Amino acid sequence: MNMILIADSGSTKTDWACVSQDGSRVIKFRSQGYNPNYISKEDISADVKKNLPEGFPTDEVTEIDFYGAGVTELQYPLMRKALQAVFKNATTANIAMDTLASARALLGHQSGFAAILGTGTNTCLYDGENQTLNIDSLGFILGDEGSGAYLGKRMICDFIRGDMPKEVSEIVAKKLGKNGDELIDQIYTQPFPNRYCAQFAPFIKENMPKYPYFNDLVEDAFRAFFQDIVSHYPDYRKYKFNCVGSIGYYFRDILESVARDFGMEMGVILQAPMEGLIKYHTGQF
Repeated sequence: MNMILIADSGSTKTDWACVSQDGSRVIKFRSQGYNPNYISKEDISADVKKNLPEGFPTDEVTEIDFYGAGVTELQYPLMRKALQAVFKNATTANIAMDTLASARALLGHQSGFAAILGTGTNTCLYDGENQTLNIDSLGFILGDEGSGAYLGKRMICDFIRGDMPKEVSEIVAKKLGKNGDELIDQIYTQPFPNRYCAQFAPFIKENMPKYPYFNDLVEDAFRAFFQDIVSHYPDYRKYKFNCVGSIGYYFRDILESVARDFGMEMGVILQAPMEGLIKYHTGQF
């Protein structure tokens, strides 16, 4: 049986679904994220093999549809080689940015606006098949406003600079477990600083009911996201705001409030795009 292998790869994790062409057979698994800016081709191949479920039908995979964070056209050949080294019978290997995954999962074959708010940030306009415009999020160092990594980064900055209430600083210090110099070393010299910062998003969510600082932090991050990215799209207010990702999903109340302030009506909010991608690639949309 010919199988389609679909991958939605963020900076933190990759969700996989191997599906038959009629959608009757589905095998799901998870691996680490494969942003090619942070990991080599060889390491990608090795990690995919390591995470395949026992008895996985590797030889039956004839098509791969890989959507990845940070995967620009320059990195398409690298990702294609890394995946076809594992799935040798995959004569077709489609590689695309994660924005296209979000758009197809959210909108199917309808045109519109799609966003990702997870570990990182991305956005695009979509014509029902492909993205037509992407305002670059600029990644963790230069941008990614509104993302989990951005939330963690801002909290760490405020902590180091003493720019938060004393009672908040005390619980943040306990959570971080590092002083300012150690945090700077962690972020500037250790692997995956974006993942490190993003891991504090649940802590921020947990403490929002008690400490207004965290509400303000999230609202400011979403305002930066709309101001610096979303509002750069021509006539952006004519589109509904559709979004996938854990940050958009779990902080949706604040996100909706900020979207309204910027004149956008809320559309669909999904925690993850995989179910929509399965529908798209098996013709069920």
